[in-house]
Amino acid sequence: MSTPSSKLISMAEAASMVHDGSRIALGGFAVYQKPMAFVRELIRQARRDLTIVGTANSYDVDMLAAAGCIKQVETSYVGLEKFGLARNFRRSAERGDLKVVDYPEMVSWDRFRASQEGLKFWPIPFLGGNDVVTHNKDIRKFPCPMTGRPLFAVPAAEPDIVVIHAIAADERGNVVIPARRLLPQSGDVLMARSCDKVIVTAEKIVSNSFIRRHARLVEIPSYRTKAVVHAPYGAHPTPVLGRYLADEVHLAKYAEASGSEEAFRQYLDDYVYRLPDQGAYAEAIGPGRLADLQDMDSLL
Repeated sequence: MSTPSSKLISMAEAASMVHDGSRIALGGFAVYQKPMAFVRELIRQARRDLTIVGTANSYDVDMLAAAGCIKQVETSYVGLEKFGLARNFRRSAERGDLKVVDYPEMVSWDRFRASQEGLKFWPIPFLGGNDVVTHNKDIRKFPCPMTGRPLFAVPAAEPDIVVIHAIAADERGNVVIPARRLLPQSGDVLMARSCDKVIVTAEKIVSNSFIRRHARLVEIPSYRTKAVVHAPYGAHPTPVLGRYLADEVHLAKYAEASGSEEAFRQYLDDYVYRLPDQGAYAEAIGPGRLADLQDMDSLL
C-alpha cells in the first residue's frame, strides 16, 4: 500500500493558498491561540480584500486591518481584552476602509454549526427586539413551521479557508487536540469541520506512529486538512494551551504601538516586514524570552 503524500509545506506556500477576496476563518478565540504567524505572512504577501468571519477576534483582525488586508469583518467582538480597544481595527472601521457585520457571540458559533451541517442558515429563536437584526440585513425573520413562533435565519459562515494553530500534527494532516482543553481548542474543531480547505500551523510535527498511539486525541483527521506548517511559537504573542503563556510584555508593546498609525507602522516594520519568516520572528523576540513563557504543565 502506498504511503500517503506529505502535506507539510512552508508558511509562505500555505499563505499563498489564500487569494485576494477570500473569506477566511482564523482559529482560536479572542486573545487565545490565534494563528499569528500565518497572519504575519499574509501581511508580508500583501493580501487584499479579505473577509474575516469569526466568533471573537483580537490581534489577528487588528493587525490585518492595520496592514490594509481586510474589506469586511463578520464577528461578535474585536478587542484586546485587558489591553483595551483594537485601535487599528477601530480606525479602519471609522474611516470606512472596512465593513463590520455584527453577530452576537453565540450566533457567531451557530453560523459555523450551519456550515458543519451543510446548511445555508441556522434558526435562532432569541433575536427578537435586538438591534443586530435591525442593522444586519442578512438575518431574516420567518415563522417556525411547527409552532408559528418567529425565528431568525442566520446565514452560514461559509469560509473559503479555515486556518488554525494546533499543539501538534503529523505531516499527513492529522491534528492533535488535547483532551483537556478549553473553548479555543473546541472552537478550532468546529471551524475545521465547517470547511473543506483547512490549513494547520503546528507547534510540533509528530510521527504517524505517535498519531496511531494517541488516536483518541485526533479530532481533525488528515482528510480534512489541505496543508500543515511547522510553526513553533506560531501563536505568539497569544498563548497556546499546554505549551506557552501569553507574552504580556509584548502584548503591552503592541497595544502601545497601536495608539497611532505612525507608531504601528514601525511595529509592522520591526516584527513583520523586516523579518522574512517565523524563524526570524522568534529570533527577534528572543529565545530567552520565549523560554520564559513555557507552560510548565505542558500537555505534549
